[in-house]
Amino acid sequence: MTAYTATVTVRLKRGVLDPEAETTARALERLGFAIEGLRSADRFEVDLEAEDADEAIARAEEMAERLLANPTIHDYDVEVAER
Repeated sequence: MTAYTATVTVRLKRGVLDPEAETTARALERLGFAIEGLRSADRFEVDLEAEDADEAIARAEEMAERLLANPTIHDYDVEVAER
């Protein structure tokens, strides 16, 4: 078994209202920053043991699909790195 850290980034799908990002975007504009758009995201780092990187990715994707993300409104990305 190899030790991995899986990073799961969860964000709202395009078209789903993102009030946190909207509020932050307005605040950035008031501070003088010109931005075209902003999306908020949650990032989870999961330490796990797996036979290989493919298994680590599969396990992290299952975690995302079953708990970390709501597939109706969220997209997610998974990256893994050996620890």
